[in-house]
Parts: sequence; C-alpha cells; structure tokens
Amino acid sequence: MQNPILQELLTLSHEIGREERGLAMLGEGNTSARLGDETFLVKASGTCLGTLQPEDVVECRFSALLPLLEKASLTDQEIDQALLGARVDAGAKKPSVEAVFHAYFLTLPGIKFVGHSHATTVNQILCSPRARDFATRRMFPDEIVCCGTASVFVPYTDPGLKLAQAIREATEDFIKQRHQQPRVVLMENHGLITLGATRQAVLSAMLMAEKAARIFVGAAALGGPVFFSDANVQRIAGRPDEAYRQRALKL
Repeated sequence: MQNPILQELLTLSHEIGREERGLAMLGEGNTSARLGDETFLVKASGTCLGTLQPEDVVECRFSALLPLLEKASLTDQEIDQALLGARVDAGAKKPSVEAVFHAYFLTLPGIKFVGHSHATTVNQILCSPRARDFATRRMFPDEIVCCGTASVFVPYTDPGLKLAQAIREATEDFIKQRHQQPRVVLMENHGLITLGATRQAVLSAMLMAEKAARIFVGAAALGGPVFFSDANVQRIAGRPDEAYRQRALKL
C-alpha cells in the first residue's frame, strides 16, 4: 500500500506539471513533503513533475542537509556528495539540487508541502524591473486570500546552496518584519516557491500567483497596476469571511 503522503506529493506534482498551465515544463521545478521529524520526500533531479512516479521521489534526512546552510563555501562536487549522502536509500536517485531549501521550509511550523515552479507569467515579471513591486504589493482580494499579504523577494542568486542560504535569510527577515510566515517566495530571474500545510494550499497559491502575474502584466500595459493600500490589504486579510474561505479551501 502506497504511503499517503507520497500519493499526495505525486498528485501535487502532476497538477503543477500540467503543461497547459505553463508552470513547469520538461524537468523544471520540484516538490517536497515532510514525513516526520527526521525525513522528507523530494523530487529527484532531472525528473518531470507532470509524469513523476514513486521511483522519482527520494527520501532524505533533514540532519544531512540543514547543516549545509551554515557552510560559508562548498564546491559543486561537495554539494553533490552531500545530496547523495542525505538519501535514506543509497540506491535511490539523486535529490534535486534545491533539496536544501525544501529541507529548510519543511522545518517551519505547520509547513508540510512545498512546490517550486518556473511559472511563465510570473517569470515575465521576475525578469523585469517590476519584480519587487509584484512581490510586495497586492491588487485584488483573492491574491491576498491565497498568497498572503506579501511575498518574500529574493534577488537573483546562483541556484543551489547559495540560493538556499539567500532564501533562508530573506524568509527570516520577512517573518521578523511581518510576524507571519510567507505563502509565496519569488526569486528574481528564476521562479516561485509556494508552501503550506496541505497540497491544496501549495497549488492554490501557485495558481493564484500565476493569475496575479497575468493581471499585473495586463494592468501594466494600461498604465498600472493600481495597488491596494496597506490598510486595505490588512482589512481583507483580517475579514472573518475571508478566513472562512481559507479554511474551506484548505489553505
């Protein structure tokens, strides 16, 4: 009988990998799920989200990857060795090079699933001078309900360990300043990460971020976008009916 968490992760991966959604193509993106205090599941390097199979998922030890975040410098070969050494099953495929930031996010309170994609419209903005605006401002209520009051913004950083370290620093600054955990992390010239307690929360945030990006691009062509004020953002985030919708949508 298949592990129910693995099945949830496969379902999430297939939803993100649906080609018509433009979130991830070929081997782009990755996903992960927490199994317990000691291990988590993560997509193997080079596999495709849309067709991910159980053998394409690797169980890794937190204890082998989290210490890498404290390393000042490691060679690519040393990082590869650490990734291979993190596997519970030494015969499993190599974990994604981004397994380190997955390990970090899965240690945050209540976070059980993480998704990462190179969503097309989101990347149009992240590859533009307007990237930080898109991360820090909000335009419509559903964006706040699904993606939170703001997103973490991470300036472009070399993928791998350096990126994981930059993500941790930016996320911890976000939590300190806003007194809440993010639902969306945006990486300049790269893509987005969404996180949550359920696979539905991860997928909903990712789909809504892509919708928001389409609205942003369209509004920019018409002289905008027109953003909510901070007061309006906080009002929508605190409305009881919006909290009810979040629970109903398993966000």
